[in-house]
Amino acid sequence: MNEEFLKRSDSRPLRILSEYLEPLAHFRKQQISDTIVFFGSARIREDGPLARYYDEARQLAGQLTTWAQTLPSNWKRFVICSGGGPGIMEAANRGATEAGGKTIGLNIGLPFEQFPNPWISPELNFEFHYFFMRKFWFAYLSKALVVFPGGFGTMDELFEILTLVQTRKLRKKIAIVLYGTAFWKETINFDALVRHGTISATDLELFHFADTPEAAFEILQTELQAAGHAPTRDAPEIADTAKPADSPKEPSAI
Repeated sequence: MNEEFLKRSDSRPLRILSEYLEPLAHFRKQQISDTIVFFGSARIREDGPLARYYDEARQLAGQLTTWAQTLPSNWKRFVICSGGGPGIMEAANRGATEAGGKTIGLNIGLPFEQFPNPWISPELNFEFHYFFMRKFWFAYLSKALVVFPGGFGTMDELFEILTLVQTRKLRKKIAIVLYGTAFWKETINFDALVRHGTISATDLELFHFADTPEAAFEILQTELQAAGHAPTRDAPEIADTAKPADSPKEPSAI
């Protein structure tokens, strides 16, 4: 193997493809059907001023994992997935692991803050170089998204998924929960976006607010059951995105 060649710009397509194929192979081997993705700040610590969110992300991830393990399927359903780093990401992976489930970490190499937390299942711990490939795997397997308070990265990930859902570029329904109503309504004035005509009033129906693990769990369980997401019988395949000719009514599951 010519490692020098693989590091050059000429080999970028190979590196991008590897960040698709390696996770795909692991998800097939581990029989991962779909995920619930947790986003949130890497700076929230278990003993910090926002420790409440760490504790509640951990609790919610555990509740979801316990419930998912009761679902009849040969594949692992609604596996907790995070960005693999500290803070809320660590809390989500920790809660899932403590509940006896597999849990995914989609880590990315950054100069600060981002390093794999110790609660990720080793066989589902990935290190990405390309942000867009990492985002692909967040979106492709997810059936639900829980977004805790966070900064630029969290906002970027939230609005990426909201845009895909709003524009029906995904052929599945994703349940989206914004955790911490006061934080989200202070930092993002969604009503102002409607008032200025930059989004529709119906776009506010794309997500829910929750302030306790119990409330978030109830929303997610209800939404996932109502969507009728069937387990993936085979391995994840090429992403099935909506096409212009598709009906603009209710998106179907992948």
